[in-house]
Amino acid sequence: MGRRTKEAEAYGAVGRAEWMDIDWQEHLRWVRVQDRWMNIIDMGSGPPVIFIHGLSGCWQNWLEQIPLFARDHRVIAVDLPGFGQSEMPVETISISGYADAIDELMGQLELEEARIVGNSMGGFIGAELAIQHPERVERLVLVAAAGLSIESIRTERTKGLRHRAENVVFFTLGHIASRSHQVALRPRLRHALLLTVAAHPQKLPGPLAAQQVLGSGKPGFSDALEAMCRYPLRDRLEKIACPTLILWGDKDILVPVKDAAIFEELIPDSRKIIYKDTGHVSMMERPARFNSDVKAFLDEAPGEQQPAAQAATAG
Repeated sequence: MGRRTKEAEAYGAVGRAEWMDIDWQEHLRWVRVQDRWMNIIDMGSGPPVIFIHGLSGCWQNWLEQIPLFARDHRVIAVDLPGFGQSEMPVETISISGYADAIDELMGQLELEEARIVGNSMGGFIGAELAIQHPERVERLVLVAAAGLSIESIRTERTKGLRHRAENVVFFTLGHIASRSHQVALRPRLRHALLLTVAAHPQKLPGPLAAQQVLGSGKPGFSDALEAMCRYPLRDRLEKIACPTLILWGDKDILVPVKDAAIFEELIPDSRKIIYKDTGHVSMMERPARFNSDVKAFLDEAPGEQQPAAQAATAG
């Protein structure tokens, strides 16, 4: 097996990661959005790609993607309002409000349209952006997107919303995230945090794992969790008009893999790839294969589509 094949099928990065040799301060900037400061990475030039993190996330969730895509794209990776270093929004956090924030950010950056890549809650927001502001989204990538299975929380009426949500297994991350300083300092707790999102956290590079806890324990967590629980998505997915790629891990314990098939069924111009032996964060778990698949999709010419074999279940 050649080096390229080994790298493509590897779990986690192979060799020294490119992001470790970048002076990230050169690419960080503040942008005024909805009367609050949003922290973003702005790197590279070319067709714009916007990366949107999930619940308890931050722009560092995309460290394995930003350097590669910045070679021929303008890459924007955001800290959503209330997460990372961004300020809390003026209004109560909502999925539609987050979509409006990305729309306004694009206006501030003078971007007419962009290719949107979102993980978990970020995928939920990306889908909402494509519905609310279709002119903004050229192509959409949903990485283990939230928005469907969470409906079972919203429709159950026997307990309070907050209590129901915090007891659903795919949001147990929040219990650990509230103790982020301990997670960062103690290897076992850091492992426990990543065990919720990764199939094999012990195989992920230590420096990358340490960066992920920076998104935990932020003030937007509780409000964003409730916002996801109370916002319907399923019946509006047919309004997404742009080409859409759906990526999922078959061992995702946060958002079940069955949701990938539902997204594919309900979004008209969509297709899915399922990664074997992979959890909720395929961009970190299978970075080489993920980057190859996403780049091929984003760079397709209008009307072009990958051969069916490439869109099949991936190992």
